[in-house]
Amino acid sequence: MKIKSIIPNTITLLNMLAGILSIYIGMTGDLVLAAYLIFIAAILDFMDGFSARMLNAYSDLGKQLDSLADLVSFGLAPGFILFNMINISHGQPGNTGSSMTIMPFIAFMVPLFAALRLAKFNIDENQTNSFLGMPTPAVAILIASFPLIKDFLFHNRGLYYMIITNTYFLLAMAIIMSLLMVIPLPMFAFKFKNYRWKDNKVKYVFLLVSLIGIIIFKSIAIPVIIALYFLLSLVFYLTDIQD
Repeated sequence: MKIKSIIPNTITLLNMLAGILSIYIGMTGDLVLAAYLIFIAAILDFMDGFSARMLNAYSDLGKQLDSLADLVSFGLAPGFILFNMINISHGQPGNTGSSMTIMPFIAFMVPLFAALRLAKFNIDENQTNSFLGMPTPAVAILIASFPLIKDFLFHNRGLYYMIITNTYFLLAMAIIMSLLMVIPLPMFAFKFKNYRWKDNKVKYVFLLVSLIGIIIFKSIAIPVIIALYFLLSLVFYLTDIQD
């Protein structure tokens, strides 16, 4: 192993650790902290790729390690958050909040399809400038936003709150996001070969709009951002626009 590859690999392991801690803390009942740990994992996931590019420290070990970390942090961890969210959701037949039905286990479709998506990614050499299917970090970030939105809107408990905490909405998200991870729809990737405006204008505009949305609307903006990401990718695919 090259010495310089230790840095990105260490960051990748920290990503995995954040996912492990998210699972543990989520199962103790603190879904908000569990969600924040997924966001930390997403930042570390970006940093390990960035450091590997800066150091030219790509390796087969790093690639496999990255996928294993992503499965934990963006598959298992959000799966457990969704499991808990469904278990305490309203609208579930016979659910009192203290008893558990079979419905929450549908959330584990997320880690199963995340594993399938990551395995397909590892053997597909064409996914360089774009992805096929929704990236696992995007799915994890969406799911992690649900407990944050619930906490943020708890005192108002308006329509948005009621949707986010509804059993059937959460079940639909488990199924839809699982399927989106494996459909052969090209999704634009945030990989920069250079940082020129001309070559990355869509990415820069999307990131700017996302940042503004999060600053103004906090966690409420995240589902809208993920939906916008999907719709933009769909438009690019249907119109054959290249970023």
